Amino acid sequence: MKRIGFYIALLALTFAVAFAESDSEVNARKTALDLAGAFTNDGFKIRDGHWSGSLKPNEPTLIAVNLYAGNQYWFAAAADNEGKKVGVKIYDESGNQVTVENYDEGERAAAGFSPENSGQYFVSVSLLEGEPGSVCLVCSYK
Repeated sequence: MKRIGFYIALLALTFAVAFAESDSEVNARKTALDLAGAFTNDGFKIRDGHWSGSLKPNEPTLIAVNLYAGNQYWFAAAADNEGKKVGVKIYDESGNQVTVENYDEGERAAAGFSPENSGQYFVSVSLLEGEPGSVCLVCSYK
């Protein structure tokens, strides 16, 4: 019985180490949260959770999100350091790009909109310029 407990603890530690964020991902998340914090002045709340990962220039990643009609959303993304340019686009479930309000400041970018229909949407995050590196995306809503 003790042996099973040991293996469960070892497995949990393995997952924690395997999914630990790098320093550059933590820096990107801090910058993304700083940007998302600006939207809280307008009544937006930051959703729990985030996406972070390593990107190469002009190789976007898509993140599936479930959104609800009647809510307003801002998706804020940031790179791990200056000298990089980040882009954020949003697509509906059919793959059509939706019209958004953009914020663009080099290593920080955001896209905001209010969906007319509830459902699955896709947020595209990309490095438009700079060397490969870590990027983080956070979502705010009201």
